[in-house]
Amino acid sequence: MVTTMADAQIAAPEIARPGLQWFNVPAPLPIASLRGRIVILDFWTEGCINCMQIIPTLRRIEEKYPEQVVVIGVHSPKFANEKNAASVRDAIARYEIRHPVIHDPEMTIWRNYGIRAWPTLIVIGADGSVLGAIPGEPDPDRLTQAIGNLVANFERNGELKPARLDLRPVPEPNGHFLFPGKLKKVPGGEKTWALADGGHHQVVLLDDNGKEVARYGSGQPGLIDGAKDQARFNHPQGLIATPDAIYVADTENHAIRRIDRATGAVTTLAGTGRRGRPLAAPEPGRTAALASPWDLEIKGDQLFFANAGTHQIGVLDLTTGNVARLAGSGEEAITDGPAAQAAMAQPSGLALSADGRNLYLADSESSAVRVVALSGEPRMITLVGAGLFDFGWVNGDFRRARLQHPLGVACDGGRILVADTYNSAIRELNLDTRTVADFDGGKFTCVDPVCVPMREPAGIAVDSPDRILLVDTGNHRIDEYRPSAKTYHTWSR
Repeated sequence: MVTTMADAQIAAPEIARPGLQWFNVPAPLPIASLRGRIVILDFWTEGCINCMQIIPTLRRIEEKYPEQVVVIGVHSPKFANEKNAASVRDAIARYEIRHPVIHDPEMTIWRNYGIRAWPTLIVIGADGSVLGAIPGEPDPDRLTQAIGNLVANFERNGELKPARLDLRPVPEPNGHFLFPGKLKKVPGGEKTWALADGGHHQVVLLDDNGKEVARYGSGQPGLIDGAKDQARFNHPQGLIATPDAIYVADTENHAIRRIDRATGAVTTLAGTGRRGRPLAAPEPGRTAALASPWDLEIKGDQLFFANAGTHQIGVLDLTTGNVARLAGSGEEAITDGPAAQAAMAQPSGLALSADGRNLYLADSESSAVRVVALSGEPRMITLVGAGLFDFGWVNGDFRRARLQHPLGVACDGGRILVADTYNSAIRELNLDTRTVADFDGGKFTCVDPVCVPMREPAGIAVDSPDRILLVDTGNHRIDEYRPSAKTYHTWSR
């Protein structure tokens, strides 16, 4: 399981370097202080889906070997926004990371260890030597077994000196919502809105004034069907509603769930609870392993889902119960063409055009907005975005415009509105002029009694051209924008 770095033993380079900020511990941990325990260094960055998907595996190892194994995250940013320590603190709280995390904005430790990709695990023995590297996502069972073997070997040799770390976890924010994701309008009857309250492992139904009407899910993470207050979700991020159901992208369960609007009962339509391989030919949804579904859209009986973990768009046929690939080869890249051959990079937001002919997507790791043309043979077309490392805040024509890790999109007539997450901004794509601008020229006035800047929005919804709702994820609230008055205020929190 562990890829050996060299035949000779290599002393692990120091990680307690001057000027680096540590989280979840009261002080930096020098390598020498960890002798007698196995150390796993997790080189990650907060927006990387593959990095997110190994967190449960690392948590499993921590819980199994709390005194024998030390996991330390080395946050090594890809995007400019990820160099912000406050953003890293939010990510630690959002993903419920309890182990020590080093924020290394200039990637000095990354270079010292010769890392080349996110995520990469470095395993250090109880004697302080580097045992090997594991690039990419390891198999959870095989990694756990390999670490168990190392624990047994070092214990047999008398080199293991078990001890618990003094952990001081980043406190969880208090509020009605916790890192909410997508917001979608619920059709039928009085106007209501469905919100994925990811940090609370719940789905919330709100009236048109932002007041809570109902909550679904017990609030504890898990994959359990049943009554609305007993069922369990795990960090749901996206959803879509019909007159009789709310469909949920239950992200960390790698599943798609259904909430019956009449009874509140929750059922699982697709996913096994384990991270799956790339989607291909149709297969029964209940036995198909998905990979971090992040958002949903619906057209008739076709439920589209952003399968972020395999860089694909999938489709669940609500009539047959089968899931299949709609777009994406599974390669992480930005390549257009016939949908099955195209490549994406962590699609995270979906919006279907009013006529149902185009499915727009926020392709976050390529900082792109793209579209799957559904008429005839589906094709992938990039509107804005150039590559995995091309990002910024640049307005102008589609070819030169730049975004930074967007997570949400919404259709508004002849324009696409974007929750430009790492720029903490709303951007708009004009489909007629093929230009990008700040939403309605920017410069909206906050009319709250106390105003705070927008922070990493993950969802956006259009009620009318003069009413836009933005999920201000980092501030755990939803804001209402009124272009005619050039004002915005907190709609629900």
